Amino acid sequence: MIRFSKTIRFTAVVLLAMASAPGCAKREAEIKIGEYGSLTGTTATFGISTKNGIELYIDNLNAQGGIGGKKLRILVEDDQSKPEEAATAVNKLIAQDGVVAVLGEVASSRSLAAAPICQSAGVPMITPSSTNPKVTEIGTYIFRVCYIDPFQGEVIAKFARNTLHLSKAAVFRDNKNDYSVGLANYFSESFLKLGGRIVSDESYSEGDQDFKAQLTVIKAKRPEFIFIPGYYTEVGLIARQARELGLNVPMLGGDGWVSDRLLEIAQDALNGSYLVNHYWESDPNPAVQEFVQSYRKRYGATPDGLAALAYDAAGVLTDAMQRLLKTDPKSFEALSGPPNADQKDARARLRGLIAATRDYPGVTGRISLDDRRNAVKTAVFLGIENRGYTFVATVEP
Repeated sequence: MIRFSKTIRFTAVVLLAMASAPGCAKREAEIKIGEYGSLTGTTATFGISTKNGIELYIDNLNAQGGIGGKKLRILVEDDQSKPEEAATAVNKLIAQDGVVAVLGEVASSRSLAAAPICQSAGVPMITPSSTNPKVTEIGTYIFRVCYIDPFQGEVIAKFARNTLHLSKAAVFRDNKNDYSVGLANYFSESFLKLGGRIVSDESYSEGDQDFKAQLTVIKAKRPEFIFIPGYYTEVGLIARQARELGLNVPMLGGDGWVSDRLLEIAQDALNGSYLVNHYWESDPNPAVQEFVQSYRKRYGATPDGLAALAYDAAGVLTDAMQRLLKTDPKSFEALSGPPNADQKDARARLRGLIAATRDYPGVTGRISLDDRRNAVKTAVFLGIENRGYTFVATVEP
């Protein structure tokens, strides 16, 4: 009995010493942020670019001492490019990992699957690049730092009608993708109001490989251009197959085209086409160039618009945390504590400060959030020539 008691006392002393060790104290002082994205699957470049942008921002911040002496830790979950996996990933981040905020996703369908979980748990979620308006309509804890599809669809329609002076459009949409269907509808509505005509409206499903039947129907309608509000893998294949059929009109697209893989797949088939992006990597703005050079040095690649938006999403979140530290130190302290009532209240206060974001100086432009938690900001048009991009115009909201 005496020996057993000494063992217990010795174990207690060891555990107490471990708990008070510098390493453990440091871990307790960390603020945990969740990230979910498509690191594998059909849109893996989306998730990889986003992860890189968030990682770069947070690591730079931590290297400068973090926030109020606290470091931030990113916990990442792969949703495999599937909505159901996005929900599973966010459930884990909140219920098991205890994150106080969530960053993600790119695809609107996956954000729509995960956002109700964040809303119900009272955990702020910022999507870097989901443009479907329905995402932030989920509730008051859901935000975005990108423009939304009504704006994107309208500026593409105006560009086609007023800049390119085209009047006959074909629409080729992914009918199982919330982003694609929504953007197709917003574009069509705006283009018709401007006096244009939709001569053909065909559909496909993400993962399809053969589009020649639909493209043959489109070709027979003699459009002046094709609007394809899809993701880069299918867009590249569609472009190549269209050219094989002798359908040589320009193609226009939204930010779903943004990927280094797009022109690898399309090769020369997208020459003479245009897309909307969130920033331009050659923008002379010093903040943009500092980001681009830092990203290239770390990852050996030029950051795309999704990486830039992810960098800004992390910036908007941590900017709100810094304001929380200044205005309510006790609540800020609770962010790194246990998931109790104090932390729940701290998350609510953090939510309010994110919503109050005004004129944040992001690399994708100055970001202000409106009363629907959507970013009010510019869009950038890029042209495609010789398997590369050229700047065309910036469009104000």
